[in-house]
Amino acid sequence: MDQQPTGGLPENAFRELREGESYAPVISDEQRVTEVSLRSILIGLVMTVIFSAAAAFIALKTGQGIEAMIPIAIIAVGLSAFLKTTLGRASTMLENINVLAISVTSGATVGGMVFVIPALWILGLEKQTSFFQIFLIGVLGTVLGILLLIPFRRYFVAEMHGKFPFPEATAITEILVAGEKGGSGAKVLIYWLGLGFVYDILILVFEAWREIVTTAKFALFDGLTNRIKAVTNLDAMAALAGLGMIIGIRYAGIILSGSLLSWWVLVPLCNWFGAYIDVPISASGRVLQPGEMELIRNMPADDIFYEYVRFIGIGGIFTAGFIGILKLWKVIWQAMTVGMKGLFGSIAHAADTAGDRRTDSDIEMSKVMLMLIGVALAVFAYYYFVVLVDQPGALSKSLVALGVVLLISFLFSAVSAWAIAMISVTPISGMTLTTLIITGVVLYKMQLVGTYGMLAAILIGGVVCTALSMAGSMVSEFKISYWLGATPRKVEWSSILGAFLAAIVTSLVIILLAKTFGYVESEATPKPLPAPQANAMAAVIKGLLTTGDAPWLLYGLGAAVAVMIEFVGVSSLAFALGMYLPIELNTPIFLGALVVWYAKKIAKNEADAQARGEKANLVARGLIAGGGLAGIVAAFILLARTQFDGFDRLMQSLTLGFTDTGGNVVSLMLFLILLGWIFWDVRRAKEG
Repeated sequence: MDQQPTGGLPENAFRELREGESYAPVISDEQRVTEVSLRSILIGLVMTVIFSAAAAFIALKTGQGIEAMIPIAIIAVGLSAFLKTTLGRASTMLENINVLAISVTSGATVGGMVFVIPALWILGLEKQTSFFQIFLIGVLGTVLGILLLIPFRRYFVAEMHGKFPFPEATAITEILVAGEKGGSGAKVLIYWLGLGFVYDILILVFEAWREIVTTAKFALFDGLTNRIKAVTNLDAMAALAGLGMIIGIRYAGIILSGSLLSWWVLVPLCNWFGAYIDVPISASGRVLQPGEMELIRNMPADDIFYEYVRFIGIGGIFTAGFIGILKLWKVIWQAMTVGMKGLFGSIAHAADTAGDRRTDSDIEMSKVMLMLIGVALAVFAYYYFVVLVDQPGALSKSLVALGVVLLISFLFSAVSAWAIAMISVTPISGMTLTTLIITGVVLYKMQLVGTYGMLAAILIGGVVCTALSMAGSMVSEFKISYWLGATPRKVEWSSILGAFLAAIVTSLVIILLAKTFGYVESEATPKPLPAPQANAMAAVIKGLLTTGDAPWLLYGLGAAVAVMIEFVGVSSLAFALGMYLPIELNTPIFLGALVVWYAKKIAKNEADAQARGEKANLVARGLIAGGGLAGIVAAFILLARTQFDGFDRLMQSLTLGFTDTGGNVVSLMLFLILLGWIFWDVRRAKEG
C-alpha cells in the first residue's frame, strides 16, 4: 500500500553534510510508493503538449523562454487533490515527480529548437527541410542532453550536496512537499490561464479590439509620428503582462531601455539623416535602384526600424552571448574539469554499487553507452543521407558534423547543468553562437558553403542547443528526485519518453507558425514573429558561409553598444534584446513588472510582500500559458481560413474588426483594466 510521507524536508536538505553524515530522502528506499502509473504518464503527456505549444509561441514572439516546471508542479499537485475527491486516491509525491520527468522536456526542447530552427525560414532554406528533419533535430538533441547528464548525476546531486543552491529545484520541491498549498495554487493558475486565453483569443481571432496600441493613431502625436518618426506602441496581449511579472522590474526596465534607444533615438536619427539621402540604400550601405526600396525619409517609423535599426540589436545579442561566455569562463573551466572527475567517478561508482539502492540507481551505464552510440549513428546518418546527400566528400563532412555535435555537447552539458544549479540561468544562446561560429569556420575550411553549408550549420546548432537546454533542465529534475526519494532510472526513462512528444509538438508549432504568422516579413506575413535568437543565428551563419550583403557596420554598432552597457554593470543581453524586439512587446512587459513591484512595495510587512510575490508568480504563469495557447489556437484558425472558404466566411461574420482609432482607445482602456485586476488580486494575498 502507498505510504505518503509526513512532515517536510530533512534538516540537512539544503546544507553541506558533516563528516560521516548522510542524506535520507523524504521517501526512503524501503517505502513502497507508486511512482510510475497510468495517471502520471497521461498527465505528463498532456502537460507536455500544452506547455510545448505555449512556450514555443511565447519564445518566438518575445525571445523569452518560459520554464514550465513550476506551473506543471502546481497543476500536478492540484490535480492530485481533485483525483482524491473523484477517484478516492490522491497522486503520490513520486507520481507527481514522474509527471515532471515526462513534461520537463517541453520547456527544454522548445528552448533549444525555437532559438535555432526558425533560421531555416529566415535564410530561405525552408524548402530544403521537412517536418521529419526538424523533429529529428529536437528528439536527438533532447535525448543526447539526457544521456550526457546521466553520468554527472551523482556528482551534482550527491557529492556537491549543499554546495549548489538549486534555486528553481528548491522552489519546485517545496511545492511538491507542501501539497495543500500547491492545490490552492493550481486554482489560481488555472483561473488566470482561462482568463488569459479568453482575453488574447478575443484579440487574435475576433479582433474585438486592436492588438497594438500606438501613438501613431492619435492626432495629438502627429508631429512626433510623421516628422520626427518617434512612435510608442503597446501590444495589449495578456501574456506579455504576465511575462513582465516574472521577469521583474529591473530586467523589464533594462529591456525597455533598449527599446527606447532604438525607437526614440536611433529611428529618429536615421530619419534625420535620411532626409538628406536621395537614393535608397540597403542596411549594408549598398545603393539600390529606384523602386527596390523606399527612400528613408518616406518610410514610417516601423519600416526604418525593421530595415536598419533591428540589425544593431542583432549585433548586440550576438556580442552579449559571447560576453556571457567570457564572464563565466572560470565556471566553465571548473565545470569541465570537475565534471570529468565526476564522470569517471560516477562510472566507477555505478560499476561498484549498481542496484544497491533504489534512490541511487541510474539506467545501466552499458545501456547509456549503447544509446549514446545509437544517437551518434542517427546523427551521422541524418547528415550523410539527408543533409549532405549528393555533396562531394559527404562522408568526411558528416563525420566532422558528428564530431562537432558530440564534442561541444559533451563539454557544454556540464556547463549548462552547473549554471542552472548555481543561478537557474544558463548561457545557452552564447554557447550555441559559439557552436555556430566553430561549425561555420570548419565547414568553410571544408568548402561546404552556400545553401548546404548554412543548412548543415543550422541543424548542427539545433542539436547542440537542444542538448544543452535539456541538460540544464535535467539537473534540476535530478536534484528534486534526490531530495524527495524518486528513482533516478525511472526519471531518466520518463524524460526520454517525453522527449519524443515534445519534439513532435514543437516541430509542428514551428511549422504552423511559419505558415501563419511567419518569421520573415512578406505580403502574406506582414507582421512576422520576431524570433530574435534565430535571427542572430541566421546572421552569424550567413556572414560566415555566404558572400551575402550582410550589414556588418550595423552589427558592429550593436556589438559596441553591448560592450558599453556591460561596462556600466547592466545586462547587455537584456538591453540588446530590447533593442532588437519591437517596442510594442516591451512596454506591456514593463507595465506587468511595474504592477507587481508596486503591489509588493506597499505591503505592510515583508511576509505580506512575499505572499504577494508568490501569488503574482502564479497569476503570471497562468496568463503566459493562456496567452501562448491562444496564439496556437489562433494559428490553427488562420491556417484553416486559408484552406476552407466556408470556414473563412464564417470567421468573417464572427470577426468584429474593431481595429481603427476607436479600437486603439478601447484596447488601451481594457489593458489598463486588466492590469488593475491583476493588482487587485495580487494585493489580496496575505501571509499564510
